[in-house]
Amino acid sequence: MYNLFQKLLAEFFGTAAVIFITAGAICADESLHLQAQHGLGTLGIAIATGLSYAVMITAIAHISGGHLNPAVTIGYWVTKRISTLDAITYGIAQLLGATAAAWSLSAIVSETVWRPVGLGAPDLATDFTRLHGIFLEAAVTFLLVFVIFATAVDPRSPAKPLSGLAAGLTMTMCTLVAAPFTGAAMNPARAFAAALIAHHWTNHGVFWVGPLVGGVIAGWLYNSFLLKEA
Repeated sequence: MYNLFQKLLAEFFGTAAVIFITAGAICADESLHLQAQHGLGTLGIAIATGLSYAVMITAIAHISGGHLNPAVTIGYWVTKRISTLDAITYGIAQLLGATAAAWSLSAIVSETVWRPVGLGAPDLATDFTRLHGIFLEAAVTFLLVFVIFATAVDPRSPAKPLSGLAAGLTMTMCTLVAAPFTGAAMNPARAFAAALIAHHWTNHGVFWVGPLVGGVIAGWLYNSFLLKEA
């Protein structure tokens, strides 16, 4: 059995790794464009995001559950799978891990590369309203948390050993859909870290409200209607 400190440490490093790869892929795409080369594109960024999530969940799920995202943690909290204190400390560890990753990128990568993309900060497309952004972020985060509950939480799931891969693939497919419109945050920690280091606070509330609402609804719905036998 792991103690709270070990769990928080796992969430810190796991979230840092995911944000470092996700934001790093966005910076790499920008760097290639600046060199007049073909960039990674949305597909490349989506794959990097999904792979990092799948790998880190698989690596630390046995320690902390592998949340790596306040929207996942709030889904666990609303269904009473984690205490209020643990949920708050998980969230803090995730925010600190994401911030450490964003700061590291800003120190490693040239500012001429990361500044134009705000260290991977999510933002809304032109003519895409905040309300639409909240709905889209809520929808894709709902899918992510739903899949996590269906594969990692549900004790009857035959896919439990593959829950990390399932979550990573969900991140990939949701990024492909949402990235052109909102940047596909699905994770308040990612939005916060980029905003703090790059000072990019535009539409920041969207990337808290949408994912947290999506996480709450997904957790509550699966727990209330699908987890228990009829």
